[in-house]
Amino acid sequence: MALLQVDYLSNTLFRKVTLSVILPVDNVDYEKRAYFPDKAPYKTLYLLHGLLGHHSDWVCETRIRRWAEEKNLAVVMPSGDNSFYFKGRNPDTDYGKFIGEELLEVTRKMFPLSHKREDTFIGGLSMGGYGAIRNGIVYSENFSHVIGLSAAVHFFEYEEEDIYAIGLLEDKEKAKLTDLNPKVAYEELIARKRPVPRFFMACGRQDDLMPANISLRDYLLAKGADLTWHEEDAEHEWDFWDRQIKKALDWLPL
Repeated sequence: MALLQVDYLSNTLFRKVTLSVILPVDNVDYEKRAYFPDKAPYKTLYLLHGLLGHHSDWVCETRIRRWAEEKNLAVVMPSGDNSFYFKGRNPDTDYGKFIGEELLEVTRKMFPLSHKREDTFIGGLSMGGYGAIRNGIVYSENFSHVIGLSAAVHFFEYEEEDIYAIGLLEDKEKAKLTDLNPKVAYEELIARKRPVPRFFMACGRQDDLMPANISLRDYLLAKGADLTWHEEDAEHEWDFWDRQIKKALDWLPL
């Protein structure tokens, strides 16, 4: 399983960005001392990190590389700063477009990735879980399956302010009525008869984000979404995400 680091100039963010990419191009038959037949183009998971993280988090903290190799899955992990993966207040900060459109276009030019919606997935944890769910809905023509682990979907659910997420918004109450709110984004998706993704959500019972995740889960189920839910005794922690990303990969149509 090849692990690459990529730096390229993002037109959307108008600066250099960094990605980690897992690519199953070097699987070897050890008895024959030869590579197994190439199975490209590869199904692809775009996997987002959480707050304070960057592109290497998933590789350093979980067994995603091993499991991707077993599944013959390409995994693209961008650095999203502390952006919550939506358009910020400053110029050249449209992380939603970066994740939902540009990243697919550029990585498909670089690597032998499938261009099919049914082969293209998005996932993430915490801040990245919110980014995956929101952008998986907003850009549903590009993603068929969405994974949200301990998703930070709380800042439109809880009364208390989130210093990081709210600091990116000009007006929380106005933003709550836009597609930055996953519930509103899903309403718009249905109204416009756009493709509907399938969802995998998981959260630890001792996680402060559990009530917000349950609220979004129940909302999506009430709207008829195809949603798989997992929970267990856990806090906001890597051991939980390591276990759950394995379950999520087993859930994907690989």
